[in-house]
Amino acid sequence: MSVAGGIEGDLWSPADVPDDERLPLLVVHDGPEYDARAGLTGYLEAGIRGKRLPRLRAALLGPGDRNRDYAASARYFHGLARYLLAMPGPRAPVRIGMGTSLGALAMLHAHSSRPSLFDALFLQSGSFFTPQCDPQERRFPYFSHIVSYTAEPALDRPIPVTLTCGLDEENLANNRRMADLLREHGYPVTLHELPGGHDWPSWHGAFDPYLDGLLQQACP
Repeated sequence: MSVAGGIEGDLWSPADVPDDERLPLLVVHDGPEYDARAGLTGYLEAGIRGKRLPRLRAALLGPGDRNRDYAASARYFHGLARYLLAMPGPRAPVRIGMGTSLGALAMLHAHSSRPSLFDALFLQSGSFFTPQCDPQERRFPYFSHIVSYTAEPALDRPIPVTLTCGLDEENLANNRRMADLLREHGYPVTLHELPGGHDWPSWHGAFDPYLDGLLQQACP
């Protein structure tokens, strides 16, 4: 499915789920990569089948021009909102946003821009750049745009947020800062600092128990 603005994605459902069944929706940035390289839908299917996870659907969103679109872009956010509101079938009772690196940043930015869009966030190794934490990223073409957002993000609707980050990666300092900022605004946030780096095996390794816990908390 695609909409104006270039966002494209596939809707995954568990086996034998009727099209008209109303289920929570996990909205995943870099969705095809999460599936191919971290086995996301297989993990969800096994968890649902084993009754460890609630029944849900997942919107696997392709990244498009990832660096531009995920860098706290208002244009991208408006396209994402249109995409989610135009999805066929019954409206999800809750939406959970999920992303890694710049995709995590873009999910938080979407929540800031429209607080009602998501009911929980699962953000892995978010690229929440600041000049103090990330001087090595100054040559990234959208660095100034990102830091203008992370300096003072709008955080007006506290929802559950789970952050994970590898102990060996450069984003750890900015994830600690963002966790503190979310707490200051009343968000029920947890930051899990785990062995590993900025890579798909580390992100997959954080699914159990941290993705599980957030989905169990957020889904009715």
